[in-house]
Parts: sequence; C-alpha cells; structure tokens
Amino acid sequence: MKTAVREHTNAILSSYSEIFFLNGYVLGALFLLLTVVNPNIASAGIIAVVSAYIFANFINVDRQFLKDGFYTYNPLLVGLSIGYLFRMTPLTIFFVVTAGVFTFVVTMMLHNVFSYYFKLPILSIPFVIISSIAYLASSQFSNLFVSGLYPTVASSLDLYLPLWFSGLLKSLGAILFMPYPSTGLLLLLAILFSSRILFLLVIVGYYSGTIINALMIGSFPIAFQDLNSFNFILISIALGGVFFVPSPRSYVLALIAVSSSTILLKSVEVFWARYGIPAFTLPFNLISLSFIYVLGIVRYPLLATFIKQIPEETLDHYLTDQQRFKGHERTLVLPFAGKWRVWQGFDGKWTHQGSWKYAYDFVIADEAGQTFGNHGTELNDYYAFGKPVLSPVRGRVVRIVEDLPDNPVDQADKSNNWGNLVIIYDTRGFYVEISHLKQKSLRVKEGDWVERGSMLGLCGNSGYSPQPHIHVQVQATDQIGDHTLPFSFVNFLCGDQFYSNRVPLEGKDIEPVAVNKRLDNSLTFILDQHHSFAVYQNGSKTDELELEVKMAPDGLFYFDSGKGRLYFGKHEGTFYFYRVEGKDNYLNKMFMALPRLPLAFKEEMSWEDTIPVGSVVSGFKRGATLFLSSFYHDLNRITYSGKWKDDLTVEGEIKSGYLGIDETCTVKLDEFAGFEYIRVRNLELRRKQ
Repeated sequence: MKTAVREHTNAILSSYSEIFFLNGYVLGALFLLLTVVNPNIASAGIIAVVSAYIFANFINVDRQFLKDGFYTYNPLLVGLSIGYLFRMTPLTIFFVVTAGVFTFVVTMMLHNVFSYYFKLPILSIPFVIISSIAYLASSQFSNLFVSGLYPTVASSLDLYLPLWFSGLLKSLGAILFMPYPSTGLLLLLAILFSSRILFLLVIVGYYSGTIINALMIGSFPIAFQDLNSFNFILISIALGGVFFVPSPRSYVLALIAVSSSTILLKSVEVFWARYGIPAFTLPFNLISLSFIYVLGIVRYPLLATFIKQIPEETLDHYLTDQQRFKGHERTLVLPFAGKWRVWQGFDGKWTHQGSWKYAYDFVIADEAGQTFGNHGTELNDYYAFGKPVLSPVRGRVVRIVEDLPDNPVDQADKSNNWGNLVIIYDTRGFYVEISHLKQKSLRVKEGDWVERGSMLGLCGNSGYSPQPHIHVQVQATDQIGDHTLPFSFVNFLCGDQFYSNRVPLEGKDIEPVAVNKRLDNSLTFILDQHHSFAVYQNGSKTDELELEVKMAPDGLFYFDSGKGRLYFGKHEGTFYFYRVEGKDNYLNKMFMALPRLPLAFKEEMSWEDTIPVGSVVSGFKRGATLFLSSFYHDLNRITYSGKWKDDLTVEGEIKSGYLGIDETCTVKLDEFAGFEYIRVRNLELRRKQ
C-alpha cells in the first residue's frame, strides 16, 4: 500500500518538474511548494493534475507511461492557468476537474498523432488549446469569480532589483503563473543547482529575446516588463539543451529561434488580445516544433534521440554512444576465413564512387604487400583466387550469376561489371551482393536459405575485375549492381585489436573471429536470477551488493540493485554494459571495469571503448566537465582499453588526459555464470559463494 501511494505521489510531483524539461519528484515537490505562495493557483494545479491522473488510471493507462509526468504536465498547466484567473469555489473546482481530464484526453490524442505522423513532441500544445478554450468559455460563465488577469503582488524585492533582473525573475515565475521576483529567484536557483546548461540557456534566451524586443519597440523598460518573455526562455531551453544535444551549434540555433520568435510573439499578443486571451506558450510551441521538424527532415546530427533527465546527461549519453557504437545497423560478418586485406573501402579511389560508394573489396596480400606469387601473370598466382567466399548474412538467395568466364590478369569484362555473383535478401530489410566469383564455383542456387558463414562459392576474377578479389555491397533492391547503402562489419581483428562493429580502413589486414560458446554461456543471465557480491575496500569487507536480473519494457535486460539499474545485453558477438540509471556507485564501478567484452578469446587480443563521464566522475567536477563539454566535446572523452590476461580474466585501463584519470581494473569471469570478481581502484566486488 505504501509503495503504491509513493508511486502515485512521485508521478504527480514529476508533472511539475516536467514543465521545465526536468525529471524527478524532488524538483517537482519544490516547484509545487513555490506555487503555494498563491493558494488559489496551487490548489487549482493540484486538482487538475490529480484529476487527470485518476482518470488515466480509471481508463487503465499503463502506469509506466505516467510515472515521469509527461502525460500530466499539460493538465497541470491548465489548472494553474485557471487558478490564476478565478477564485476557487465549488463551481471553479468542477471547472478545473473537467478541464484537467479534457486536457489529458487531448494530450494522449495529440501525442499519438504527432509522434506517428510528424515524429514530433507535443510540448505544451494541449495546454494552449484547452486554456484558450477555458478562457473563452469563461466569458459566458458568470458564476465564476475572476480574481484578476495577470495580478501583481507587491514585493519588497522589486524595490532592490534592477528592472533588467526583476524582468527575468518575473518571466521565469510566470511559467508557473507566479510572476513574482521571489518565485523566479527560487526557480532560477533550482535550475542552476540541477543543470548549469539549462541555467545558461535561461539567461541567454531571456536576454537575447528581450533585447531584440526592446530594440524593435524602442523601449527597454516596456520590454523588461513583458511577462510573455518566458516564451524566449522555454524556446532556448528546448532547442539549446533538450531536443538538440548541447553544443555551440545548438546554442546558435536556439538564439536564431529566439530571435525569430520575437516577431511571432508580438503578432500573437495583438491577435489574442482581441479575445482577452493571454499568449500562453503558443509562440514557444510554434517556433520550437518548426525548428525540430525542419532539422529532423535534414537529419541534423545533433538531434537528440535519447533525452535523459538533464541536458548534461543527454550530452554524456550522446557523446559516449558516438564513440562506442561507430558501426551501422546493417551489419555483416566478413565473407571469408583467415586474414585478408582491405583493397578498397567506402568512397574508394577507383570504382567505389557516387551511388556505388558503399562497397568493400578484399584481397590476400603477403608480408611484402604483394597479392600474388611467382610473376603474377596467371590467375593461380594470386593468393585470393579460388579461396572460399562465405555468406556475410543470414537470408534467402534471390539471384545468382555463375556462367561468366574469369578474366585473364590485367583484363576486365566491361560489359558485365559485376561478374558472377550472389544476391542475398537479409530479413532485416536489405540485400547483399557478393561479386566477381569464380566461374561455375557457386554452391548455392536461387531460393536457398543461407546462414552466416555458409559457403557461397570461390573467389574469382569475373566481371570488371583486374585481379581476383571479393566485392561486397549492400543495396535496397535485388537488382544487380543497384545503388549502395551504408553498412559495417562485426567481430573482426586488425592485428591484435578487436572491433565489435566498425568500417575497416583501407590497406589493413583483417580477419574474422568466432564467438566462444563458453564465454557466451558464462555471460547469459536469466530473468529473476540473483547475484550476490561482498564489497571490499582496501582489502576489508565494507558492504554487500545484491543484484537481480530484470527486463525493461523495451526488452533490455538490467541488473537491479534497489538503488540503480545497470543495463546490459549481447549483440553481434559482444557483451555490453549499456548505461547506468540511479545512484548506485557499485553499478558504475561494474560499468567502468567492463563496458564491453568480446565473446571471443585469442591471446593478446585487445579492444577499446568509451566510458561516460557520469560513471567515473562525480560532484562538482562532473558538473563542470559536462558543462564545458557542451562547448568542446572532446573534454568528455574517457577511454577504456581492455585485453585478455587469460581465457577468463580481463585487464583494463581507464584514461582521460583532460580529466587526469589513469586507473586500472580487473574482471574475472566465473567459469559457469557471471563474474567471480570485479576490481576497480581500491574497490573489489567479490562473488559470494
């Protein structure tokens, strides 16, 4: 019972923090307390959000979708807006309840429409719609008692603050319909404490928009008294730090959007004034959604695809993922066994150009760099000629060509560019073409199903091929030689360096590695499985850690410690720790010690990864690093280098030149399941027997 009450309370409080694009019931409780200065507004807000939440549970909306306040902050805003205009009476309470429920319904509807058709958030559009409707309808409700439109409360703080600063504070407070300097000051401090990036955007957004506004109307005092300037703050926050990854480019975009909104704001004020309606957040919504939509169309690289609790965490996640996962979703294994050389890669200098730039050519070369023995005048002199060609994907063979002759050395068939080939349809939605195979060497026919590693035929020299090699490309159709699509290779070695998913470099010798079944089984975790560790500091036992294996709604597994979650999974032959949520330092240590592990063993094999700042650095240093990283992304770089010590033990190094980090860690796998111990710095997690 207590757990359910706490869950409901936290969900309702999170609605308040969601107004400022923050997440968490603690901040939500603070923002709720700020509204208590005006009991009329506070009670209307609470009634609206509780009504919406009760209705959501009544119609069986999944609580998982309600807990962060995303669906209920619009009803909250509507309640605040009604409480700002009308005194609370039984009739007003009924008005607030119905408006709150109506807003929730519109929120659910618009969210599904916007996300499905436009790939856009709804922001506070439901609030603008329902509040405008409520204000228009209220003109006919003579039994509602108006407490005043944009009332002001005398504050001694106004006497001591310059207009340019009190204007900021009042505009910030107006977001909660509390346009008072004291409320704005507390909000500003709360934002500063939560996120330095958001604090910067509040300052920059307000003053850039207000100064432009002042220059346009010819009066700074009037501009600084315009409470609708909170739209500048919201636009700056949304575009500079929430929906776009914080960076100098995103900050510039936010400034451009704020500048554009000055025109829209004044036009909305003129039009809405005819009906006695405030501008609300209409300028913020129109400008923000327009910029998000357009930048989505042009595939702006800094469009945030994973929005976390604060911009610093979004930035940390984005930068880390950029370094950790450099490959593509279209993944192939190498189409050969043993060591081959990349002869030509993407956008190669010979034939991989234009619409056919996403392709790879492989040859076999000796230590001297030669691809042939003897004089190289005969096809059999070439090391690659006649070698097995393997399927890089699992799928259905849809097209083959096998009758074309192999060209003599230094000659090419310009009439049949692709030569003998196999085209395979991968069920992930693309086609793979393997070309220049040896005449009459194919081991498959159209309609055959092939697995990764299945033999397709032999390497030849058919088609436009000056010497025997394997050509691989990915395309959208089964047409021979169609336009190519980006892809990457998984599980290969370049020297002793292992790559999980990468585009190999030209001129490098690479070879595939196979998944080790024992390692794969050792790192297979079962739902509801418990793992117990004793915690040692400097050799002395200080604590215990209990982990339970659970699964998130999206199907991702995680270790739950009660204080946090460590998400993990296996993909394409590699075990990953993906991210940590919550406040459990032990889970961060596990992440640091083993962000990824190849499920393959070879002596001296090593690999690299990147660790998020939030898992290594804490306190002021963490906040300062992430804030400065928004201006210079390389500050975020914390590298991990791992290597096999033996077939069950991994040694790692964690380094960052900018942050002065140089740590070692060791992980020993249990022979049957999980980890025997994990050591980072002076801390050890030792599995309990």
